[in-house]
Amino acid sequence: MNVEPWCPVAATIDTIAGKWKPTILLHLKNGPRRFNELRRLMPDVTQRVLTMQLRALEADGIVTRTVHDPEPPQIVEYAFAARGLTLGPILDAMVDWGETHAR
Repeated sequence: MNVEPWCPVAATIDTIAGKWKPTILLHLKNGPRRFNELRRLMPDVTQRVLTMQLRALEADGIVTRTVHDPEPPQIVEYAFAARGLTLGPILDAMVDWGETHAR
């Protein structure tokens, strides 16, 4: 039985991988955002996919979901959890690399 050794880079990629997760994180880096605000900032993402990506980030302890008003229409806000804040330097490095090399 061949077992792959644990790789910290793979663990990081696994946490932030997904078509929309890096973009969500970049928008949350500037502060908490409401769900519909994220939808407006990312017009190509579907509501279902955005919900799934946010739930995955929440399950990994990267973002928090706060319901400010339980009565419809609910006011739901997403923000970085303490663990998510540690991704700031990684996101900054990704922005810098993209601006330098991806154009």
